[in-house]
Amino acid sequence: MFDTLSDRLGSIFDRLTRRGALSEAQVEEALGEIRTALLEADVALPVVRSFIDQVRPVAVGAEVLKSVTPGQQVIKIVNDALIDMLGAPAPLSFDAVPPVVMMMVGLQGSGKTTSTGKIAKFITANEKRKVLMASLDTQRPAAMQQLAVLGEQIDVETLPIVDGQSPVDIAKRAVQAGKLGGFDVVMLDTAGRTNIDEALMAEMGAIEQAAAPTETLLVADSLTGQEAVTIAGQFAARVSLSGIVLTRADGDGRGGAALSMRYVTGVPIKFLGVGEAIDKLEIFDPQRLANRILGMGDVVGLVEKASETMDAEKAEKIAARMKKGQFTLEDMAEQLKQMQAMGGMSGVLGMLPGMGKMKKQLAALNMDERELLRQAAIVSSMTLAERDNPKMMNASRKRRVAGGSGTSVQDVNKVLKMHRQMADMMKKMGKGGLAGMANMLGGLGGGMGGGGQIPGAMPQMPKLDPNNLPDLGKLSGDAPPDFLKGLGLPDNGPKKK
Repeated sequence: MFDTLSDRLGSIFDRLTRRGALSEAQVEEALGEIRTALLEADVALPVVRSFIDQVRPVAVGAEVLKSVTPGQQVIKIVNDALIDMLGAPAPLSFDAVPPVVMMMVGLQGSGKTTSTGKIAKFITANEKRKVLMASLDTQRPAAMQQLAVLGEQIDVETLPIVDGQSPVDIAKRAVQAGKLGGFDVVMLDTAGRTNIDEALMAEMGAIEQAAAPTETLLVADSLTGQEAVTIAGQFAARVSLSGIVLTRADGDGRGGAALSMRYVTGVPIKFLGVGEAIDKLEIFDPQRLANRILGMGDVVGLVEKASETMDAEKAEKIAARMKKGQFTLEDMAEQLKQMQAMGGMSGVLGMLPGMGKMKKQLAALNMDERELLRQAAIVSSMTLAERDNPKMMNASRKRRVAGGSGTSVQDVNKVLKMHRQMADMMKKMGKGGLAGMANMLGGLGGGMGGGGQIPGAMPQMPKLDPNNLPDLGKLSGDAPPDFLKGLGLPDNGPKKK
């Protein structure tokens, strides 16, 4: 979502860091470019003015201009101001006598019903609380049935549908059912309109008065840009909002809505919807988001993804074999599955620090994420004996595997070659699997997003200076060229004459 803004800010900061000492005029010029970049990203004008007014007095101060690394000092100041603009993390509040009522509001098509299901699943899985969902949408055809089907998919109970009831009556019945059924949380999915009108606002107010929600979450589509900010301000003026849920944060929106909403409404962004799937929901973390906008990566987020998707038992078994210098094709297939579960190669690279500078190189390679699927299909078409001992793969076996996986013998050869190179690399690493990933990520800058300990993932990761990160673009030179090409990475190693 922030790709355009990240690219613009990255080019501005590159020019700053190339210079030695900075004059006040040079800093002012950079601030002017930052202002333009924010406006182009659909950040509201009052927010841009406030942001620049906050940054300017610090950025042109003597402490920065006389610093040994003034360019990096300016980056840090902008990073701190971005975090301040985005606000402090704000978890859901359960501080009420059960059932805690959470009301979802927003315009039609913003993703309220899907977001209701996502948050209900999140509360059930992470907070271990019993949730009841209720649809109050009597306007949209089949809206209640949609929530009921969603509830079955995620194994969360929904309020039985009774025809002819008003939204306020449904809200009262849901709260009563929550009390009688021993539910911890009752989620009310309210109706929306194609635009804000008095009838919608009156209905929201009546439901709020009847249900007394602890949380009132505004669901806003991040692709609507400046209009989303206007909508948020109008809802905040009429309903007691406690938080915002931004949907389609994985889209190609410019990101201005996220940077403006908290400023305009005065309430925090609590969740980001990052995909259509029911598990595509992220807790909003201002520090980590600011790091990603400025191209510093999100190593903590990457590790969290790994800990959520990784089968720890399998990883430990692979790690034990790697320590003995063993790495089979079955092990490689598990690694490919893990890569797919974490969002593919582009998803992983996008969260690593320093990779922002390689975006153009990576784009030029035309990375095909389906390559991972083809490689996994090739390994799946082999027998267990062949996966354990790739040396068995003679010409006839390769033809059979190619036919079974819908690929060519050349593709099979590439996978076998990549496996040999990976096996050699794993032997040199000495440590692999979960422990190896922990050491590798810790060495690359684990403290980017706060550096706290992540349960079930790894020990405390060292905090590094976000302005002095390793250039991962150079690290790929340590790997064999064919291995890099197999993964879709550029070969930056020394060229043979």
